[in-house]
Amino acid sequence: MHLRYSFRIEPSPGQCAALARTFGCARVVFNDALAARKAAYKADKSRIATGVLARQVITEAKRTAERAWLAEVSVDALQSSLRDLDTAYKNFFESVSGRRRGRRVGLPVFKSRRDRRQSVRFSRNGFRLRDNGRLNLAKIGDVQVRWSRALPSVPSSVTVIKDASGRYFASFVVDVEPEPLPVVESEVGIDLGLTTYAVLSDGKTIDNPRFLRRAERRLRKAQQALSRKAKGSNNRVKARIRVAKAHAKVADTRRDWAHKQTSKLVGENQAVYLEDLAVSGLARTRLAKSVHDAAWSMFRRMLEDKAARTGRHVAVVGRWLPSSQTCHQCWTIDGKKPLHVRAWTCGGCGVTHDRDLNAARVVLAAGQADRQNASGGPVRPGVKTSRPALPVERGTHPTPQPDTTGRQAGIPAR
Repeated sequence: MHLRYSFRIEPSPGQCAALARTFGCARVVFNDALAARKAAYKADKSRIATGVLARQVITEAKRTAERAWLAEVSVDALQSSLRDLDTAYKNFFESVSGRRRGRRVGLPVFKSRRDRRQSVRFSRNGFRLRDNGRLNLAKIGDVQVRWSRALPSVPSSVTVIKDASGRYFASFVVDVEPEPLPVVESEVGIDLGLTTYAVLSDGKTIDNPRFLRRAERRLRKAQQALSRKAKGSNNRVKARIRVAKAHAKVADTRRDWAHKQTSKLVGENQAVYLEDLAVSGLARTRLAKSVHDAAWSMFRRMLEDKAARTGRHVAVVGRWLPSSQTCHQCWTIDGKKPLHVRAWTCGGCGVTHDRDLNAARVVLAAGQADRQNASGGPVRPGVKTSRPALPVERGTHPTPQPDTTGRQAGIPAR
């Protein structure tokens, strides 16, 4: 399975300028290619082949006065933009035809130079890892990397990212083997919420950290300072970066907390069952800020990814399961209850239930029943690969290549 390993990088001022040129050139090539394909489809509903498109917007464009500066950056980064465009069109057509699951994907759109997040990808032809731990990027040079751990295998591609706060990251795509954990007997159902982040079917609870709510005062002051700066001034740019850094700190803290909680759940339980929540609908209610702060989708995605790597099982029960209305002992459906009712007595067996704990136990029972009755799925839990890296991000070589990039799999942590 393919995973991404992300590290902070520290480019020099000259390398930052070179990266800015690469970001801009890759964006221009993407937009030119998209415009050419739109024009061809509008003219006679034809599709320009990728090779012809590359020759038109890269090779021939370099010979013109308007696009001569494309020769200043790596051609590998420009070709990656065309592969991104092909992937965007592929995702659109698969979504329209029903082969792609999830929310409908729209047509690719033009990239804006005003986007605060910039990225460019290099295949194995465009980067090299030095013996001294530096990352060599074509026509950019050797960039200092903050290694926190060694790469498990030779990377097939690297994506250089600049976020809104001005930080640079290198995201490597590597091929790793699953590492199954020892089999345990425990299984758990989880009821996610806002007052308490998660209530487990075994009675344990996870408090809601509310990272955004706790940082609201600092964010409000930073945003107020930004609003007072004159538009177009250097002070406004500095204030914008301070706001972006404050938001990045909240996001980083939330992500770190979610990693720790999901790792603990996957490590202690053989199977984890969740309820399919309508997050997009809840995000349009008066609870929108709290719903976004909870990041339930990220929590679920991390559980699924780690379960696929460790041989665990994560399942999601239907969102129409009346978990808050059903008694987990006699299975009597007792009707809807307003949110302020946190405990209720079953009319069938007379047992008093905690609302969230009962819901978690109903989710556990429903998930176990679905797992036993499922057909066509993998025989062993956890064997499917969750969220693999896209084929376009795995480099240009379908077969393993010799290691010619230094100590890629054994770079020491700094």
